[in-house]
Amino acid sequence: NEFNQAVSYLVENWQAAKRPGREVLKGEYCSLVVMDAHRHGRQLFENLSMDNRGESWTYLPYGPFVDSEAFCAWIKETQLEKDTQLYAILSESAEPIGVAGYLRINPDHGVIEVGHLHYSKLLQRTPAATEAMYLMMQYAFEGLGYRRYEWKCHSLNEASRRAALRLGFQFEGVFRQCNVFKERNRDTAWFSIIDSEWPGLKEKFEKWLDKDNFDEAGKQRVSLQIIKS
Repeated sequence: NEFNQAVSYLVENWQAAKRPGREVLKGEYCSLVVMDAHRHGRQLFENLSMDNRGESWTYLPYGPFVDSEAFCAWIKETQLEKDTQLYAILSESAEPIGVAGYLRINPDHGVIEVGHLHYSKLLQRTPAATEAMYLMMQYAFEGLGYRRYEWKCHSLNEASRRAALRLGFQFEGVFRQCNVFKERNRDTAWFSIIDSEWPGLKEKFEKWLDKDNFDEAGKQRVSLQIIKS
């Protein structure tokens, strides 16, 4: 600049992104609808509890919940947060089988985070599990105009870290002593995708999600990480 200081590039014609609406995000294997505690809470709680001694809640700041009423109360409380929108992930038969959400929604700067991810045994390791993340990315970048899409997790949550990398997020580092949850320290690992990376990732997702990429048992023929855009 005129003071001989290094400055970043101009973001030409920038307009603030939009806040998520109430659109249904519909794919081939699943759909995402804005969470409703009355419609989804009880069945979702039962599905999340399936073959689960509580281990799926270890790295989340909340839970496990003693019953569906407590879980529904959490849904209602979380939906009141200004920068959060929860979704129920529905199977092809419209059964709620997982939770996902947008949080840290910042339209002015074009930044949005995906979080509150919690998949039941009915959703884990299925095409729908990946498609749900694809649908949320697509809506954020193409439908709402965000520049940056974030993923954060407990630094010790190896499964979440692997999932982020598999989905195309770039690791950015660890925020040390970021939070205290459940009376324990949390260091938080940060990942992101930016808008210029989305077209290539979209192509990879669509190739992977093609029905021809799965055998009769539903097993993938080619992994997402191997597919080239």
